[in-house]
Amino acid sequence: MTITITAFERSPDGGQGMARDMRVRWALEEVGQPYGVRLLSFKAMKEPAHLALHPFGQIPTYQEGDLALFESGAIVFHIAERHAGLLPDDANARARAITWMFAALNTVEPPIVDREVAEYLEDETWYEQRLPFIDERIRKRLGELSGRLGNAEWLDGAFSAGDLLMVTVLRRLEGSGILEEYPNLSAYVARGKARPAYKRAFVAQLAVFTAAPTA
Repeated sequence: MTITITAFERSPDGGQGMARDMRVRWALEEVGQPYGVRLLSFKAMKEPAHLALHPFGQIPTYQEGDLALFESGAIVFHIAERHAGLLPDDANARARAITWMFAALNTVEPPIVDREVAEYLEDETWYEQRLPFIDERIRKRLGELSGRLGNAEWLDGAFSAGDLLMVTVLRRLEGSGILEEYPNLSAYVARGKARPAYKRAFVAQLAVFTAAPTA
């Protein structure tokens, strides 16, 4: 059965892989699974056909036969469970990798997304007042993560779905200057981006943006 995911028709990030379909593309590339992509406009994302797949009108979604999923973390987890390469065989190591998946999305990502929301959607004066507090929360999390990673290549032994999600979360700080304050985390993200599967996924999602007509 063919896997089909949804993505932005024209991504607001300029095709730089920040949209959450990138996580799913990367996971599918890591496990060697072909997939199709259905592109959606912002208008189509709020229409009944898409809302039937994603009740919050976002991307990505994942369809394979009768199965339809939403939420990038849940989709990556499903892919990792179904195909070898993203979760360890050892039960304890597998549980730890899943823990890191949750940590990436539930602990590290929220303050980073808060920063994006404040920067792009809030009143400028309010943003300037809030930014130092948001950045303090981010630095606290990055300091903790940096201390845990240390000089290791990946979070817990071999590369896993936990690393895949963590790298995509940390990438959201690119351009802020904050990530560069933690050299081991910067190097960690660079290792993730150097993986052949990541590169294939990045090229694929960038091609959508560069091929899309300018509004």
